[in-house]
Amino acid sequence: MPNAHTVAQVRDAEAPLLAALPPGALMQRAVYGLVAHVARRLGRVGGARIVVLAGGGDNGGDALWAGARLAARGARVDAIAPGRTHPAGTAALLAAGGALHGPDPAPDDDALRALFDRADLVLDGLLGIGGRGGLRPAHARLAAFAPVRRTVAVDVPSGVDADTGAVAGPAVRASATVTFGTHKRGLWLMPGAAHTGPVELVDIGLELPEPDLRALDDADVAALLPVPGFESSKYRRGVLGLVAGSDAYPGAAVLAVGGALRGGAGYLRLITEGHHDEATGQRRGRAGDLVSQAHPEAVVTAITAGDAAAMLAAGRVQAWAIGPGLPPGPPVRDLVTALLGTDQPIVVDAGGLDPLAEIVAADPRALSDRAAPVLVTPHEGEFARLLRVGLGWDPERAAADLAADRLATVRRAAAALGAVILLKGARTLVVEPTGAAWVNTTGSPWLGSAGTGDVLTGVVGSLLAAGLPAVLAGAVGAYLHGRAGERADVPLAASDLPGLLPAVATDLLAGADRPQPTDGGPGRRGTPGHRHAR
Repeated sequence: MPNAHTVAQVRDAEAPLLAALPPGALMQRAVYGLVAHVARRLGRVGGARIVVLAGGGDNGGDALWAGARLAARGARVDAIAPGRTHPAGTAALLAAGGALHGPDPAPDDDALRALFDRADLVLDGLLGIGGRGGLRPAHARLAAFAPVRRTVAVDVPSGVDADTGAVAGPAVRASATVTFGTHKRGLWLMPGAAHTGPVELVDIGLELPEPDLRALDDADVAALLPVPGFESSKYRRGVLGLVAGSDAYPGAAVLAVGGALRGGAGYLRLITEGHHDEATGQRRGRAGDLVSQAHPEAVVTAITAGDAAAMLAAGRVQAWAIGPGLPPGPPVRDLVTALLGTDQPIVVDAGGLDPLAEIVAADPRALSDRAAPVLVTPHEGEFARLLRVGLGWDPERAAADLAADRLATVRRAAAALGAVILLKGARTLVVEPTGAAWVNTTGSPWLGSAGTGDVLTGVVGSLLAAGLPAVLAGAVGAYLHGRAGERADVPLAASDLPGLLPAVATDLLAGADRPQPTDGGPGRRGTPGHRHAR
């Protein structure tokens, strides 16, 4: 399972090794991994032209030492220094036949352009993990010349805050990043994650504490997916109650149901807005009719808007999800209030979020006092309203905090709200009130399309009903949703996603070494404290 740590945690883990190992030995472990990455990428080191952007810190030393190793294997290596450089790394580079340009005199723009244009690869070692704030002008000048497709960042792209992912001004954009010891949080958090390219982790022998941020990989998700046993039934696999759709927004219910049917639960009850049909004597609505046509597996109950008693009478469920396609207002607030009075976990999205914020404003402990968790799934705009209305936070300050330190802001909000927050975005975060946090590293920019969040709500609700804890239902759901987005033809439409989810799950399970479930219920491992659906 990929983990990320803070800069302070990394420094603490490095300290005993620096004290115990010969001088420079820890750096050489990093250099070995960096050189191996470069050699694999180039295919042939001899004759290659490499430019090293050499700052004065340890990452600059890593880059210079790597340049020395590559020069010794026949590469032409030119190091460009905007200031002081790592003494031992500089000496090694020059001894191996490499060249150093700058800082005095600094190469002019024509000379820099010629070096970068000829380079097969650029190693960015301008700043290390301790860098904060924007790049100084001399560093920013070099960052602007570095060609994205041919630049490899050493440990972290220069200009990206290693703890927060914040980017204050110009920063290096790399086609790949080689990081050492552990992932740094800023490599996973936006906007820094947009600067890294694929990240390769080099083990340098650090003994690390519990991670500050976690991510899932294919093997983790395969182990967590609810897999039925031989004695499973639709009820034992979990029943989801999905409250979605209205005459105004019927398509949201279709999309949410499509996701829910492919999330692992065995039974889906859709509760949707409807009206009395004089011809049949039954209650029906546009959303329910469309869902019945598209997904006959779903059991549809049409209710009058705001009829909480009819919603709860639809049948027993193991989890609820509410919001897609519901117009915010008093009727939806009545429904959300009724669900909060149950003992089942709840996913709240879209039209359910503003009413939920009003409920929290009136009773700040409405969510934290529940025995079962509430998982909210806002995008940034909905998140801002949730903070303003529900928690009374100043919106301008909250927006600034989110831009400066996204993870810390979501952690504060989850603790204050008493709910698990799944903040959707390019790198979706899932954070518990305790502060435990997961980041999703799958997905595609094409997922920024209307309706994709409705599909995600269905998937997450289904996983919750199947027995996953709320934070893992959010993390696994976001992962599957992202993988489906990666598979989609482009331009992607939200309705493409449900049909892609089975292939995603099939491939994940085919690549996993899973034990066969023996209890007749969902088969999973690695889920401490999970709740079995009955």
